[in-house]
Amino acid sequence: MKKKILLLFLAFQFSLFAQKNTIEKSVFISMDKTASILMQKSKANSISIGVVQNGKTYTRHYGEIDKGKENIANNNTVFEVASITKLFTGLLAAQAVLEGKLNPDDDIRKYIKGNYPNLEYIGTPITIKDLVSFRTGFNKDLPDTSELRKKPNDSIYLAFKRMDETYNREKFFEDLKTIKLDTLPGTKFKYSNGSLNLTAHIIENVYQKSYETLLKENIFSKLEMTSTGINLKSNIIVANGYNLKGVLMPSISDNLWGAAGSLKSTLGDLTKFINYELNTKDKIVQESQRNLLNCTTTWNGYFWDYIQVDENGKNCWKHGGAFGTQNMLIVYPERQLGLSIIVNISDENTGNALGEAIIKLSNDLLSDNNKQSGIYGYKIINDNVVFTYIHDKSLNSDLVKSVSIAGSFDNWNPNDKNFQMIQKNKNTFELTVPKSQFEKSKTHLFKFVINKTGWIEAPKNVINRQTEGDENLILKI
Repeated sequence: MKKKILLLFLAFQFSLFAQKNTIEKSVFISMDKTASILMQKSKANSISIGVVQNGKTYTRHYGEIDKGKENIANNNTVFEVASITKLFTGLLAAQAVLEGKLNPDDDIRKYIKGNYPNLEYIGTPITIKDLVSFRTGFNKDLPDTSELRKKPNDSIYLAFKRMDETYNREKFFEDLKTIKLDTLPGTKFKYSNGSLNLTAHIIENVYQKSYETLLKENIFSKLEMTSTGINLKSNIIVANGYNLKGVLMPSISDNLWGAAGSLKSTLGDLTKFINYELNTKDKIVQESQRNLLNCTTTWNGYFWDYIQVDENGKNCWKHGGAFGTQNMLIVYPERQLGLSIIVNISDENTGNALGEAIIKLSNDLLSDNNKQSGIYGYKIINDNVVFTYIHDKSLNSDLVKSVSIAGSFDNWNPNDKNFQMIQKNKNTFELTVPKSQFEKSKTHLFKFVINKTGWIEAPKNVINRQTEGDENLILKI
């Protein structure tokens, strides 16, 4: 009897081992496929991909840092991560809020020394939550790079670097007094490095410690990110980065706080950071991803580029671009998936190539969560087309504020009032449309859209899915 139990146990263990190997192999195949396409589209010398899925970390590196030198990156290679830095600033701000050192509804001037009557619009001040959500209403960035951006050219990076090298904290506060608000705070998104450095200053004031010290004490040490920092040891070599023409690019300069883009890190450390951002029970993480302004579409949490909801729940996006490297980072907390892709090239089209790559890889890794067959998304009942979308019950349905239908029949407009679905219960949305509204014998294409921005991918095994292009759903009358 004991022998039989032992054999059953061994068979079970072998089955688990085989299943684990199959999952790992599938993840690495998706990573390899993504890297191959990205290498062609971005023209990068080096690509590093990190995946954290269900607590397991996968990393791979492709190409070489310097062409012809066969120096392949590894998990300890240090890269400039540029605006990924903003997420760390956001975590410090979120922690300050939870510790009662900052109030999201407070006027930011409460935490700044000096007189700034200009930091309000018709009597309405900028609040902390406006500041960390990129919605200050500032009419310009600090430093103001608007003139430089009007005439882009191959050597513009030199002008940006010169500006950063000569700009200091004294000049920052002088310029802060010249800021004018062009709209009501909290209403208009405007990406701003000035917002980040002002936040770093405020955090230093409330903690009476330097921004870099706070990073080390509250994030790097806690997450054991031993190779991450603003000012690394002199013997640390940061990986080279290039432009599209193969010209070696300089590193970022910053005489302010470094809160907008001065961090350097490794893929090994970034996967630790991703794993932390996937911790749905951590209160600081929850706060840093929170919909502070109660937006009905996308939101920014604390300095995310954007956070949206789709068929895989909440997903948070951040892009970082230095002169010679770019990084795209995304987390799906409800699906326990996070990704980082780093390339050592920086060009005006690199961001698009990175975005396409990370979307494709995410879809591959999440495809098992949306298994459907047959005709999906609608039924024809008598003289009506009945559209139905059911949000996965394992996800937080409270984040779904609306579901709409956008397609070839309404110019792909998710705001079309005629195609807003009606919520039938917590997870189910439905809309009945007369068949007469659709041209007969014509192929109509459509997608479901959550909160006007979360375009839902069609399940892979359904009959009415395009096999190429955007892989939209197909409706035929």
